[in-house]
Amino acid sequence: MRLLVSILLLTGGLPLLSAITVSRKVPQPAVTAADAYLLLAARVFDGEEMHPNWAVLVEQEKITAVGPVSGIKAPKGATRIDFGDATLMPGLIEGHGHLFLYPYNIRSWDDQVLKETDAFRTIRAVQHAKATLQAGFTTLRDLGTEGAGYADVALRDAISQGLAEGPRLLVAGRAIVATGAYGPKGYDDDSHIMLGAEEADGNNVIKVVRGQMGHGTDVVKVYADYFWGPQKEDLPTFSEEELRLMAVTAKSGGRPLVAHAGTNEGMRRAVEAGVETIEHGDEMDETTAALLKAHGVYYFPTLAATEAVAQYRGWRKGAGENVAVNGKKKSFAIARKAGVRIGMGGDVGVYGHGTNVIEMELMAEYGMAPLEVLKAATSVNADAFHLEKLCGRIKPGLMADLIVVKGDPSKQVSDCRRVSFVMKGGIVFRKD
Repeated sequence: MRLLVSILLLTGGLPLLSAITVSRKVPQPAVTAADAYLLLAARVFDGEEMHPNWAVLVEQEKITAVGPVSGIKAPKGATRIDFGDATLMPGLIEGHGHLFLYPYNIRSWDDQVLKETDAFRTIRAVQHAKATLQAGFTTLRDLGTEGAGYADVALRDAISQGLAEGPRLLVAGRAIVATGAYGPKGYDDDSHIMLGAEEADGNNVIKVVRGQMGHGTDVVKVYADYFWGPQKEDLPTFSEEELRLMAVTAKSGGRPLVAHAGTNEGMRRAVEAGVETIEHGDEMDETTAALLKAHGVYYFPTLAATEAVAQYRGWRKGAGENVAVNGKKKSFAIARKAGVRIGMGGDVGVYGHGTNVIEMELMAEYGMAPLEVLKAATSVNADAFHLEKLCGRIKPGLMADLIVVKGDPSKQVSDCRRVSFVMKGGIVFRKD
């Protein structure tokens, strides 16, 4: 089985017979590389500000110079590309994704988790990763495989070794839930139903966190609230002390603890315990927002997932009010007013991979200025994930993660859909 999964991963999901009989060579991504590039565009967004008529010099995998083209001396033989009336910007960073899921209106979460093998889900995830990179997202934080174990660790490593195309990944593996608080639910108690995350309680949370880190995760994710039994009301799951044990253990292993939390009490416990990011925050009020601000915790609102789920349940945008959508708009406005640092993360996987820009469009629709949205998807996310010395900005010394979009996304965020060029680590993965 391990051999089968490996072959399928390496061939990008080609039929096994073809992989064996046609060639024993591992197909490599259709990418190009050069020693140096001089990239010019009408506008350069550096992760903080927009600059007219700047250029960027890339040598091998890093950015070595940026500024007015007259001030940059490119080495002899550098590939010069002038993109004209377009915007050159850092590769986008998706802050909350699930590469091992796909839209629930195609197949329910329960069926994906319970009826699809980990090998099959991994093949899908390879394709999802490629679509994400082609859409201009060069880094992605994947917050749980939802039942596929540590397949995200293998996918991350395959991408980093050039065996598959995709964004640079930060992965959470199995994620952590309180006993009885996660799904799938509603099945005969006599049967053993695989869960979408790993259960932990009491002092055992230390062992579970250490175990997940030992399997190679970059992030430890905990569900700080959820629901038990048939009722659908979210309630806090772990005590503050349990969450604190997780945070201390994760930190000692060099990992951040991040929390799925929608209730104010769940968020309060998580923030007080030491989490670095809050995911969803559906019911956030002014008191909770002030707490996030005081502790420097980042907020990832997942607006797109909320709207997607509402649509799967029959709601149509512009056709009436929706309680969940209205609640998310309110919490987003409260967080912005309080000065909470808001990252861009849409919970992609609930909706289609490669359509990540939907979250950015909703952030603008809900009141955030387009330039602030661009920052959220680049420099803010880089800071939130401790990647500020690696990516998220265009500055000398950082990795050459660069994209080009037609138009000016600082005026119209949807221009980020119009990707014509993608470079990750100095390698060109897309050039229209």
